[in-house]
Amino acid sequence: MIERTDLVNEGDGRVPSNWQDKYKLLQFARRGRVLTVTMNSPKNLNAVGPQMHDELSQVFTDLAIDDGSDIIVLTGAGRAFSAGGDIDHMQAVVDDPTLFLHEAEGSRRLVFSLLELEKPIVAKINGHAVGLGATLALLCDITFMSTNARIGDPHVNVGLVAGDGGAVGWPLMMSLLKAKEYLFTGDRIPAPLAVELGLANRVVPDDEVVAEAVALAHRLSKQPQQALQETKRALNLHLQNAIQNVAPFALASEAESFSTEDVKHTVDTFKEMLEKQREK
Repeated sequence: MIERTDLVNEGDGRVPSNWQDKYKLLQFARRGRVLTVTMNSPKNLNAVGPQMHDELSQVFTDLAIDDGSDIIVLTGAGRAFSAGGDIDHMQAVVDDPTLFLHEAEGSRRLVFSLLELEKPIVAKINGHAVGLGATLALLCDITFMSTNARIGDPHVNVGLVAGDGGAVGWPLMMSLLKAKEYLFTGDRIPAPLAVELGLANRVVPDDEVVAEAVALAHRLSKQPQQALQETKRALNLHLQNAIQNVAPFALASEAESFSTEDVKHTVDTFKEMLEKQREK
């Protein structure tokens, strides 16, 4: 069970102490000025369905006005950071592609609210980070990967344009040629190679990744905060300016993908595989 704590004392005047109670799939824990946010849907590997997507689209805005924290740690409960898109939701969007219009706006809010958050974010990639899960991890400021974790963006594998992160952010982290290779193939990238490519900062043994990430977060919380936060803002302008140019086309193209036969076929295949697994 993830510990729940009051995040802001009553009377601070900016955000009520129970603001986190509106979140159902995100859990919060505080140690000093460090706030840990955990995607807490371990049964489906923290896949991003409508509820999780909506909460992630809002939480970084709330974190920005939380007076009780200076540093954020982002992680997933259980054995995955996030498995990316939820297959049942994908089926719903295939049945009604207009649903993606809401999702595209949510993805835009998610990405830009994450990048605009002045507080540094340390990612604990405790397990696989796939699709939108990879986007979340890679747009954090410092990333720790457990030894057995992998990063991948399989959008193309399922017939979708890699619009909500991969095509937008990956070329900013590694060479354009490498970004093309891994987005075209959807291959999962093991932790040591992710560090080599520039997708993560450090590989940490599975049983130490939590302690390492939290230790760095506490170290950052002792830095002069105005200097730290404004340095982050300056650095993230590189990302924001590039993403502003690419995101509209990428998201519109991904929306178009949901009307193709390739996606319909892939979703049907995945659902059949899941049914067979449940029957065993």
